[in-house]
Amino acid sequence: MSDRPKAAYALAVLFAINTMNFFDRQILGAVAEPVRRELALSDGALGALGTAFTLLYAFVGVPLGRLVDRASRTRILAAGVSVWSLLTAISGAAGSFWSLFVVRLGVGVGEASCAPAATSLIGDLFPARRRARAMSVFMMGLPIGLALSFAVSTTVAAAWGWRAAFYVAALPGLLCAWAALRIEEPPRGQAETHAVGMRRRAGSPYLIVLSIPTVWWLILSGALHNFNMYALGAFLAPYLTRFHRLEFLEAGLVGMAVYGLSGIPGLLFGGWAGDAATRRHEGGRLLVGAAVILLSIPLTVLALGRPAGDVTGFALAMVLSCALMYGYYSAVYAALQDVVEPALRGTAMALYFLAMYVLGASLGPLATGMVSDHYTLEAARAAGLVELSAQALEPFRGEGLHQAMYLIPVLAAFLTLVLLAAARTVPRDAQALQRWMREQAPAS
Repeated sequence: MSDRPKAAYALAVLFAINTMNFFDRQILGAVAEPVRRELALSDGALGALGTAFTLLYAFVGVPLGRLVDRASRTRILAAGVSVWSLLTAISGAAGSFWSLFVVRLGVGVGEASCAPAATSLIGDLFPARRRARAMSVFMMGLPIGLALSFAVSTTVAAAWGWRAAFYVAALPGLLCAWAALRIEEPPRGQAETHAVGMRRRAGSPYLIVLSIPTVWWLILSGALHNFNMYALGAFLAPYLTRFHRLEFLEAGLVGMAVYGLSGIPGLLFGGWAGDAATRRHEGGRLLVGAAVILLSIPLTVLALGRPAGDVTGFALAMVLSCALMYGYYSAVYAALQDVVEPALRGTAMALYFLAMYVLGASLGPLATGMVSDHYTLEAARAAGLVELSAQALEPFRGEGLHQAMYLIPVLAAFLTLVLLAAARTVPRDAQALQRWMREQAPAS
């Protein structure tokens, strides 16, 4: 098999793995309301279940990132997919908050293998001029996985209960693990435009990566963006059922379009625009990232401002907003590859993901849930409610969650500024990397 078909096969498998990655992690968000009611959870506790996944995901990702830079990336992927698929199935047998919390911790361990190994492989399979487009295909698994999770999980849960939604996810994941073992491992640095010396710079790999100014800005951007995306993923379906009074299955289908399918044009546009912009300016990818986030802010405010029952108005504005938010991934993931040497890209992605998930994805659902609980109590007290039991608060949960969702556009404004700052440091960091790699290249 020639290099192009090998790269195409590898990218197809990596796309499938990433699809299952996001399918499995979104199941809980899709079936959040029946889980909350059966287990008698507050929104804070529901958010904590999302945090469980991200905590170990982030911390285990750092040593896995180092392992990715040293060992077989295809085997690491296959093992990770197998682990998270089996534990996702086990999630369906959980009988309490804590048993579900512990199993979701384990799912995070398995899924932590995906991004460092997959993005490192893509960096070695595709040259810089095609890297953002290849990354956008890989990241297409994100919206498609989320869309399928909303559609399949809510349909299965409506027919057979929320536990069955977890059981159906195991087999596709195990098939992906088998396919990963058939990817031919590429030499590190093979896709660079000139010979690359594979001697890594002396010193701590973590300190080397963190010595790059752009990496710090990207880490901060990842934390802010994942706060918003995971808050939205955890509470979109509950928001639709509580505030807009949709039935469970209807909320899942709207969530599929808003949070899932909207990402397809967003990722494609982000990859195409990022590659085009970087030909004009080395920080072009991040200027594209800043632009799409900035444009998403008024659309999010418009969507949240729609009155209860105006599902069409909410969905149209939020589809456009989410499509723009997804453009961030194609632009930023490729930008990280532009400033980090090939032998440390797995480590860089692991550090980036540590911040994305500990400071972003972990806090997003938890903080949004706690703010929702706060505004639920405020709404109940304003209505003159004296008895504040869980059952008595139920009619006020829609308004509480509605107020909490305004955290998203506020943090998006800060994210825009961070991406603009990162775009200023990329040219110097990218030029320094290219100069170092030329110096280390073996003589021809």
